[in-house]
Amino acid sequence: MSSTPNYEIPTEMRDFAEKSVEQARKAFDSFIGAARRTADTVQGSTDLARTNATNISSRGFEYAEQNVNAAFDLAQKLVRARDVQEAMQHQAEFVRAQFAAIQAQAKEFGGLAQSAFQQSAENAKSAMQQGAAEARQAYEQGVETARENANDAQKATS
Repeated sequence: MSSTPNYEIPTEMRDFAEKSVEQARKAFDSFIGAARRTADTVQGSTDLARTNATNISSRGFEYAEQNVNAAFDLAQKLVRARDVQEAMQHQAEFVRAQFAAIQAQAKEFGGLAQSAFQQSAENAKSAMQQGAAEARQAYEQGVETARENANDAQKATS
């Protein structure tokens, strides 16, 4: 019966392999950490976008309520008018007031939307820059680890 030859793995090779595994784990941990931080930043951006959308929607309902209440107020004044001239005066006042209100609402709504888009764009830009920087750092760390491993392997085999 033949027995399997007993090959002894040199201590240098075992040390090199252990160091390689540790370095690979560190590089992977660095990469995963960067990915998690990027995901957290993206999550923060989506939370901000959701909040901005909720604020804009809420403000839109407030505007609608204000405008409908103004129309009901006009209807009540028209019903109480004593003559056509008074009714026409109420109508003219309503048109002037609503025109001014709608201009102010449009200006505020536009400002809210612009601010929301600007914040989202800035957050997205920041997240992309941070993610790219962290990915670059993880890549460079991996390259350095590979170089160290190659040098260690060369020394162990020499």
